[in-house]
Amino acid sequence: MTSLVYAAKGIRILGIDPGLRITGFGIVEKIGNRLVYIGSGCVVTGESGLPDRLKTILDGLNEIILQHKPEQVAVEQVFVNINPKSTLLLGQARGAAISAAVLHELSVYEYTALQVKQAVVGNGHARKEQVQEMVMRLLGLGERPRPDAADALACAICHAHGGTGLLTLSARNRSKRSKRL
Repeated sequence: MTSLVYAAKGIRILGIDPGLRITGFGIVEKIGNRLVYIGSGCVVTGESGLPDRLKTILDGLNEIILQHKPEQVAVEQVFVNINPKSTLLLGQARGAAISAAVLHELSVYEYTALQVKQAVVGNGHARKEQVQEMVMRLLGLGERPRPDAADALACAICHAHGGTGLLTLSARNRSKRSKRL
């Protein structure tokens, strides 16, 4: 008699914490009610001009998507800063990050920093160190990830815990709309 063994199929989630200088990324896989750490890091843009920085973000995330093959993407939303110029620049970095996901026809989910912190720490006003500590514990990491990578992992964890996000850009819906045109 032959027994069949089925591998548990998880959902691979790429979390992104967009930034013009440093864009954090983190990949987790949700298998049942478990979260498995896949990888994390940062795309560093340097001091070049805005178009070059945006291209670095797009290219860096494109490479990460090709390498890790996520099925869904969770992105932290921009908070309105005191400085409107900074808010607009950060929005452009987010646009580059979302574009990388959309180019691969991935579903994109957005979460506020408050939602992410609430989901991961239990306190929407948690400090960065608290987020890093909880990410380390939840994923069984040996050390705290860099702040930007920790925020990206926290965003992925928030999504994995069932957050629906404020805005969903579904690849399926986009393809349906394009067929109607």
